[in-house]
Amino acid sequence: MLYMDNAATTPMDEEVIGTMTEVMRRFYGNPSSLHRIGIEAEQLVRRARETIAAALGCRPEEIRFTSGGTESNNLAIRGTAVRYRNRGGI
Repeated sequence: MLYMDNAATTPMDEEVIGTMTEVMRRFYGNPSSLHRIGIEAEQLVRRARETIAAALGCRPEEIRFTSGGTESNNLAIRGTAVRYRNRGGI
């Protein structure tokens, strides 16, 4: 089948599914916790942030992980509004 409706979702590559499955099995701790499992999860999140930042040519602290599209859109809108708050007015 050729899937052409990628506006809301897209099929995932098998390698990505395998990696995600392994990460969810091994690194299920809360990355904000101070116990070993949480620290391991935090280290994985940090490495992911560094990898993505390197690929995008930005600093790791500029990378934000969100829970989904609505949160991402709101973050982008808010960031744009703050950036241009001195332009014009209503």
